[in-house]
Amino acid sequence: MNQPTLFDRPLARASDPSTSHEAAADLVASGTWGKQKRQVYAVLCLYPGRTSAELAEVAGLDRYMLARRLPDLEDERLATKGSKRRCDATGRKAVTWWPVLGSNG
Repeated sequence: MNQPTLFDRPLARASDPSTSHEAAADLVASGTWGKQKRQVYAVLCLYPGRTSAELAEVAGLDRYMLARRLPDLEDERLATKGSKRRCDATGRKAVTWWPVLGSNG
């Protein structure tokens, strides 16, 4: 079972229903959360400076999973937000993401 780190934040808000808390606990206990974070960090290192939708598109990953894991990586100081620009995948303005290199990712 994975142990929370100093930078872990709750995956479900206090106001979320109990099913969200159960799903979050399962995500951590199964190792899926850690696997997804490692996968997203690897993609981010290959394609720095992209939006979450662009990263999902080039990597063939679920855009919503990826968009949820990027802030997790930011909390662990493995990723940082860059400037906002028009996203090539959505056409809307979105923040870019950058890996923090030399970290323990």
